[in-house]
Amino acid sequence: MQPFCYFQPTEIRFGRRKAHEAGEVTARLGTRALIVTEPAFREIEPIHEKVSASLRAANLEVAHFDGVAPNPTTEVVAAGTRLAREHGSDVVVGLGGGSSMDTAKAIAVEATHEGTCWDRLWFRDEQPTEATLPVVAVTTTSGTGSHVTQVSVVTNSAERCKSALYNALLFPRVAIVDPELMASVPPKVTAATGFDAFTHAFEAYIHAGTSPFVEILAKEAIRLVAQHLPTAVRDGADIGARDGMAWADTLAGLCIASAGVTLPHGMGMAVGGMYPHVAHGEALAALYPAFVRFTWETAVPRFATLGRIFDANLREGSDEEAARGAEAAVTGLLDTIGLRLSLRDFDVPEAELDALAEACLVLPDYENNPRVATLEYMLGILRESHV
Repeated sequence: MQPFCYFQPTEIRFGRRKAHEAGEVTARLGTRALIVTEPAFREIEPIHEKVSASLRAANLEVAHFDGVAPNPTTEVVAAGTRLAREHGSDVVVGLGGGSSMDTAKAIAVEATHEGTCWDRLWFRDEQPTEATLPVVAVTTTSGTGSHVTQVSVVTNSAERCKSALYNALLFPRVAIVDPELMASVPPKVTAATGFDAFTHAFEAYIHAGTSPFVEILAKEAIRLVAQHLPTAVRDGADIGARDGMAWADTLAGLCIASAGVTLPHGMGMAVGGMYPHVAHGEALAALYPAFVRFTWETAVPRFATLGRIFDANLREGSDEEAARGAEAAVTGLLDTIGLRLSLRDFDVPEAELDALAEACLVLPDYENNPRVATLEYMLGILRESHV
């Protein structure tokens, strides 16, 4: 058995009505809380009010930064940091999807260090210190896994680059996963975030640094996505499906916190960096069929597992037959959840594919793929994903 290490410091509070415990857990970590969210809209405003009321009931002084945007930028983080400093915040509550939780983590760093969060990306010599504010993550979507990871993804608009802070100090102290908060998420967001959860689990499963522990979690997460994501997209009020997807997302987040992601994620990050209007899950959806075609022959048993989870008819055949069916499994899921997309659908210019391929080499995720892609192969995947 391959040696491995597993570390997970986040306290996970999972279940319906757990959002009411936000005040209790946050009060253990500070007295002046900054809530970090996207701007309120009709469906999400009651959730903001519920969590804010819980914090105030626990005698916390609360400030609210509601300037988060999809693919959060360094400018967004800077604005949140200004409010955190003005308020004297000593704990940050990331309430929402991955963008809100990632922004909360970046603010927790930038508010307590010189310079900006961009100065402390994963590869910098300067890293976050113990001064980093504690973070409580209250997730309202099922996909990013950020509530249980040490990652904060940020985009630098000027550089057209999307990168990440990666440090154990960014693990949220507490993650609240309340499936009732996800019932109002619209189908399009449910589909994109749910597909992201699937990719986290599968890429951790095929990652060069995976472990027996991750393999167990990943296979269960993939099974849960296959079972519950189509229902959650079709009927968001189905609380059983929301339960299943919330658990799948959490398991998948635990997977990437320990193992990591592979080729598609590095490419998806490059897409989001150059074209911020493309949601992360949508970028992955556009890239995944070509990625599967590129990779399956170099990890037949792993892709066979994927094929068999989604298609019971593949369980009796050979591993090669089941692995070959993995592409149909992925495209079938994308069709079912309305996420069969092309880069062309997002107006990604064909003339910029060469530059995009170069950007795909910036993050090292591709090095952990079963088949390590060259620039030429990345360009081929992008061209196939642009049709």
